[in-house]
Amino acid sequence: MCLILLAVDMHPDYPLILAANRDEFYARPSRPLDWWPEDSRLLAGKDLESGGSWFGITRAGHLAAVTNYREAGSNLPQRPSRGILVRNYLQQTAAGWENWLAFNAHTFNGFNLLYGTWNCLNWFSNRNGRPARLDTGIHGLCNSLLDTPWPKLERGKQLLRQNLTQQNFTPGDLLQTLRDNQPAADNRLPDTGIGQEWERRLSPIFIRSETYGTRASTVLLVNKQQQVRIVERNWLPNGKYNDRQFEFDIDR
Repeated sequence: MCLILLAVDMHPDYPLILAANRDEFYARPSRPLDWWPEDSRLLAGKDLESGGSWFGITRAGHLAAVTNYREAGSNLPQRPSRGILVRNYLQQTAAGWENWLAFNAHTFNGFNLLYGTWNCLNWFSNRNGRPARLDTGIHGLCNSLLDTPWPKLERGKQLLRQNLTQQNFTPGDLLQTLRDNQPAADNRLPDTGIGQEWERRLSPIFIRSETYGTRASTVLLVNKQQQVRIVERNWLPNGKYNDRQFEFDIDR
């Protein structure tokens, strides 16, 4: 993922709302969100190049999502894919997970990781060094630390707040938020060392360029009855898309 918006205990019916975009090179092969045939507990997309994932949830309600930390010139191609973090957490969810994370985090390029259960989510970055639990509120991650006020993140959080004020908002409303393509003004662009042209291209919530862009938009709703609903919109480079929907009850 390159943008994750979260509402934690901000809606009377849904203790957790997540809306996220996965931005990636079009040429990188992947499998869309589905139950994994090799692990039927796990609902996730799969990066077919590395075997990891960008977002997933288990039948027991454990979930994880990752974003890259943007720092030009610091990414080393020989390091493991950050999607391995998501896969490893969802497949083990063991008591020693955070010890493993602390010991191995430095071996990855810069990342932000959300992990935990639907009602107790944590954030960790290997550019920050310590896990933090997400408190009640509207939160967001893109390619810097949690809630860093980049224009796309601030706009996304504002649009999410507006969605929550609607009496009967739907996943379609959140997907529309994730389709917002308004670029930031040049004087508000972050400077992460990639040059102004690419900062500008990457500044909207929804990204489209010749070789790179938003490939999936995901909406997750968990209600008080511990029922999960996920809608994923998979985007093609020509602007067409197809939707997938999953619903299940969290194992108790």
